Amino acid sequence: MTKWIVGLLLLANLALFGWMRWGSLLTVDADAVTVQPALNADKIKLLALQPASAPSPAASGVPLALSPVAGASAPAVASAVAADSTPVAAEASAMVANCAEWGEFSGDDLLRAQQELDTLKLGDKLTQRSVELDHGYWVYIPPMKKHSQVEKKIAQLKQLGVKDYFVVQEKGRWLNAISLGVFKSNEAAQKFLASLKAKEVEPVKLGIRKSKLKLTVFVMKGLDAGMADKLNTLQKGFPESEFKVSACSN
Repeated sequence: MTKWIVGLLLLANLALFGWMRWGSLLTVDADAVTVQPALNADKIKLLALQPASAPSPAASGVPLALSPVAGASAPAVASAVAADSTPVAAEASAMVANCAEWGEFSGDDLLRAQQELDTLKLGDKLTQRSVELDHGYWVYIPPMKKHSQVEKKIAQLKQLGVKDYFVVQEKGRWLNAISLGVFKSNEAAQKFLASLKAKEVEPVKLGIRKSKLKLTVFVMKGLDAGMADKLNTLQKGFPESEFKVSACSN
């Protein structure tokens, strides 16, 4: 009897142990979904999908269109484009060649004007023409009887800085007179006479020349705007002269 009691207690203990060890497996529903741990929603960041990039106009061969600068209106952009073209137009305008005439010269003024023009190195752009007047004014040294006297007077003129002169060779009243300059106005002749007296040139007189007088006019072609400005500045040193610029004729 005692053995049966001990055996039953042993079986009871084994049954209890088995239930505690594997009993949960016998009660779980095989079709039930396994529950996952909760996610941290505050740490989740959504990423926006980026659209596929389209090929650039340059890569596809399509001409690029002008885009307005940020903050600039369409009229402002148009003005900027127009401004970019302005230097081109100005450059084309500066390239237009002009012709000019500067005169009329005689005597010492003719020599000085020629020297000033030589410094500009105009080359074949510079020519000259003569203008004949029926009468005018001239500044001269009265006729001398001997040719030796004429040569002595010319040497004196050179020492005084007078380099432009003409000895009258025609027979008559003015033979061996020395012409120092001819002018179309009395005012210009008077001014030149005063400049000679300041150099102590003696004897020197002013008179009316009834025979034809030849004056020189300088003609210049193919001048750009810069050269025309230089010539206009030179003219200020010859107040009796006139400087005229015009379009070149074919």
